[in-house]
Amino acid sequence: MTQHFTTNAPVADTVACSHLDTVAKSFRALGDPTRLKLLEFILRGERTVAECVAHVGLSQPRVSVHLSCLADCGYVTARRDGRKYRYRVDDPRVVDLIAAAHALTADNATALNHCWRIDSGDPARREPR
Repeated sequence: MTQHFTTNAPVADTVACSHLDTVAKSFRALGDPTRLKLLEFILRGERTVAECVAHVGLSQPRVSVHLSCLADCGYVTARRDGRKYRYRVDDPRVVDLIAAAHALTADNATALNHCWRIDSGDPARREPR
């Protein structure tokens, strides 16, 4: 059974295109698996860059780029602690957003796994002929 939900969020046809572009950009920041893994790690507590490097197994410069992206997009905040930077999530809406994403993913897992429009770069997911 399909459920319909109401929301106080603006409806797409009443929102300026530039605002929708910004919203899409916000989701693209979370569209990278490494950034999402880092964000979920930081949601469990404040983390240093070194802790993040150990968690994702990438180089420090690569992790720093991902952390900078998350900070620039407002998902995490960074504070200097001597020679280190510590990252944390200050906005509780980030927790809600990630929880909602997990719930939607669980509810739509089969459809997402068959969605060739998103993973068109993967030969196994190309459009059926």
